[in-house]
Amino acid sequence: MNDQLENRRSLDETLATRGADSYTWKPLHYLNLYRLTLSGFLFLVSELDTGPKFLGEHNPQLFFYTSVVYLTTTILNTATIRWRLPAFNIQVYSQILADFIAITLLMHASGGVNSGLGMLMVAAIAGGSILMAGRTAITFAAIASLFVLMEEVYAHVNQVFPTTHYTQAGLLGATFFATAILARVLALRIRESEELAARRGSDLAIMEQLAEYVIQRMQTGIIILDENNAIRLANESARHLLGLPYGEEHPHDALDELISQIKKWQSDSDYEPQVFRSPKTGAEIVPRFASLGAARSGEILVFLEDTAATAQQVQQMKLASLGRLTASIAHEIRNPLGAISHAGQLLAESPKLESSDTRLTQIIREQSQRVNTIIENILRLSRRSLAHPEEFELKPWLQDFIDEFSRSQHIEPGSITLLVKPPDAGVRIDPSQLHQILWNLCDNGLRHSDRRDNGSKLELRGGILADSNNPYLEIIDHGQGIDPDVAEHIFEPFFTTKSKGTGLGLYIARELCEANQARLNYSQAETGGSCFRIIFVDPRRKQVA
Repeated sequence: MNDQLENRRSLDETLATRGADSYTWKPLHYLNLYRLTLSGFLFLVSELDTGPKFLGEHNPQLFFYTSVVYLTTTILNTATIRWRLPAFNIQVYSQILADFIAITLLMHASGGVNSGLGMLMVAAIAGGSILMAGRTAITFAAIASLFVLMEEVYAHVNQVFPTTHYTQAGLLGATFFATAILARVLALRIRESEELAARRGSDLAIMEQLAEYVIQRMQTGIIILDENNAIRLANESARHLLGLPYGEEHPHDALDELISQIKKWQSDSDYEPQVFRSPKTGAEIVPRFASLGAARSGEILVFLEDTAATAQQVQQMKLASLGRLTASIAHEIRNPLGAISHAGQLLAESPKLESSDTRLTQIIREQSQRVNTIIENILRLSRRSLAHPEEFELKPWLQDFIDEFSRSQHIEPGSITLLVKPPDAGVRIDPSQLHQILWNLCDNGLRHSDRRDNGSKLELRGGILADSNNPYLEIIDHGQGIDPDVAEHIFEPFFTTKSKGTGLGLYIARELCEANQARLNYSQAETGGSCFRIIFVDPRRKQVA
């Protein structure tokens, strides 16, 4: 909006100062071309002694010298207009005045008003009226009429011509004034039309910029494909979802699944597009197709919806329901759970307890603690605050995290290795929630990892994805990995393969990632262990985030 107001203000200032070429120097240049043509023609007539006989009939020598001076002046004016020196107003006044003087002398040399050369002043008056503002047009008409009248008075006093033509001089003056008025009205109309067109053009340019900005910044991905499946237009969201590199408009392998669905849609009008996963970013995308022409074989408009947005809304609804449920759980379970735990502790302290029953009291204590841990995790998840993303460099933040985690878990600093390329890679995420995500993942990886020859148990690798320019972070352990059948369920709540686990750690980690528009995925590491990859949102897309 500020840019729009600034553009409108700039346009108004331009029109107000009348400094634009379309209103000043360019029309003056065209007027001078007419003057150059006229003076050149008059010079040739006097030099070659051709043309109408009345030209220069009374005083050929005056006609010749006047045409020479007039031609020289117009040639000099060509240079002054190009250099724009002196000022515009001075040049207009001087050139129009030079026309009046030259035409008056040429008219006198050709027999006075009766020669008809006085009509040449009409063009000069019209040109001056269009170029200058205010009442200058009337001033030009008055000066031209005065020059014609002075020429007739001079001819009458000195008896230069047998008869004088005051009536014709008066009619010519009236013509001058009529021309000035009409030219001024016409100039005002033209200028208003040009100003209106300029304002409409400015509005259209602003609307075009606004539309382009909205398309580029909207969360829905938009792609236009031509008949050869080459990209004609792809907004920022589409490139982000599909991992399309910038500057490549030819068919890309990231579009293979999309193009396959487009072909099915073109052959079957009832085809319903299916959700597919981007091979570059891992995003689940719902496509929608529309033809830009009469035939489906032409250009195709593709809308791409990220299912993460819908999933976020579903999650918010689930969390709201979960919050109400956990309040009831805390009230209904915690009190009897506390009583059971307390009774178990008292029973364990009884002197009459047999040694064979000590194991039973230990089971009561451990399972009570496990149930309490489950309740605490659920309550923490339901009370989760909204994400407050911040932009920061990844490597320094990870170094501080590794130091804190190593001290807390009582492990050597070298047990976790760090590699970030480029070192200044930045991310945009809530730092506190990223801390919770990494703590869960590192704690989980530490329990399943074996120490390698280099002394490390975990590897943290980060950087920028080459395909999508998105930052990423990998947490790699050196354990046995996860069975493929089990890997499909590891992010489900309460799913665990350990008898003492709650099954909420990975679920909470993924929930926190999605709250920050990041993605958490699992894959098997090259070393055989587990690799959890976090793909962060592009920091450049703050408007969407």
